Amino acid sequence: MRTNVEDFISELDGGVFVEKLGQALSDVAAGTIDHGKGRKKGKIVLELDIQQIGESHQVQISHTLKVSRPTLRGKATEEDTTTTPMYVGKGGKMTIAPDAQMDFLKTQVTEEQ
Repeated sequence: MRTNVEDFISELDGGVFVEKLGQALSDVAAGTIDHGKGRKKGKIVLELDIQQIGESHQVQISHTLKVSRPTLRGKATEEDTTTTPMYVGKGGKMTIAPDAQMDFLKTQVTEEQ
């Protein structure tokens, strides 16, 4: 099993990271068009550091977004780092909740009559 990249990105920082990335993409594109004049480039770097939490089947993901966008007289840069814990399942699949819990949440509870 592989990590679902769309789910993974959307879970970072409780969904806030994907919003930051979307804003960065728009800001850099706009700055490149407004101030680039075909010569200046914008840049976005996504950096992920993954470290095991104790001896568990969890990892702490440190995600850094580095943004550089052209401005009228140079460039504006910003760096933002946050962290998200994730569970590591079979084959290294990373999810926000352990597989057993995810199955439990999908199971519908029925009342016995």
